[in-house]
Amino acid sequence: MKNIAIFVDVQNIYYTCKQSLGFNFDYNTFWAQAKQLGNIKHAYAYATYRGDNKQTQFQNILRAIGFEVKLKPFIQRSDGSKKGDWDVGITIDMLEAAKEVDEVVLLSGDGDFAILLAHLRNSYNVSSRVYGAEKLTAQLLKDSCDVFKPIDDQLLLK
Repeated sequence: MKNIAIFVDVQNIYYTCKQSLGFNFDYNTFWAQAKQLGNIKHAYAYATYRGDNKQTQFQNILRAIGFEVKLKPFIQRSDGSKKGDWDVGITIDMLEAAKEVDEVVLLSGDGDFAILLAHLRNSYNVSSRVYGAEKLTAQLLKDSCDVFKPIDDQLLLK
């Protein structure tokens, strides 16, 4: 059985599922599917912290499922722009996990991860599987992974 590591860009999955599919992502169903892929060595969910009770409850649900939740403060700048992405943190954790897993599973549509997946394949011989909303996942990311799984009705809370 192969060893896998899971990396969830929570904000990306939330907004792309809501925007393109109209529903929330079903993390319990995803977890059941992921267990069929191999031995889950690491599972990280990256989110922002706003001090909101509903968000804290959601993060506790992720922990109960089996994810280690990593939080970064949500920052709203004076010009109205917002900051809270986890691209660098996800990258560092993927590079570390690549030393001990056979496959990384990324839940994100962010094309910035394409070069990372290529590096993991070429330097560590680690395959990649990406879950993303079909219409909002960067084509570059789809092309760079070994398996692209579009999020469909089976992975949505309806």
